[in-house]
Amino acid sequence: MASSGSAAAEEDQPGSDERPQKADALVFSEGEHAGEVIKPQDLKLGGPPVHAWPRDPKTSVVRKGSRLNELLVVRLDPVELDDETRSRAADGIVAYSAICSHAGCPVTGWLKGAAGDNDVLKCFCHNSEFDPRHSAEVVFGPASRRLAALPLAIADGSLTIAAAFVGKVGAQQAG
Repeated sequence: MASSGSAAAEEDQPGSDERPQKADALVFSEGEHAGEVIKPQDLKLGGPPVHAWPRDPKTSVVRKGSRLNELLVVRLDPVELDDETRSRAADGIVAYSAICSHAGCPVTGWLKGAAGDNDVLKCFCHNSEFDPRHSAEVVFGPASRRLAALPLAIADGSLTIAAAFVGKVGAQQAG
């Protein structure tokens, strides 16, 4: 039972619920490498995306205190990216919010889209699909706006955040 206490204490670390900051490193949020810094070579060209959290480079606090901070990071061929997407990418690697812009459900799918040949990010709750090559614009389903994008950079061989989210994270407002 001691492990649950330490996990709760970790969740309460100062800064764990702050939004991603410039220079934060990206770390794996799940799997055998959870908590480890993501390096470009860790990502397979063409996906699938990995789930990530931002980590404060000064305090090493992982910003996992808010689900709105969870990211999808995917490596794509830079020539497939539109200009806007390429401007936020690091060597073809893009990062988007893992929270659907429709109803705030988790975006977990990576599969061939309903409207094309390329793999898309998919929210299975209401079947919204987002094209990561074109700023995660909606290509299918009820979502009315794209996923929020997080500009990336590569520093010392690791993926880092270059600027704040572009777009609103989370569900659209009702009404």
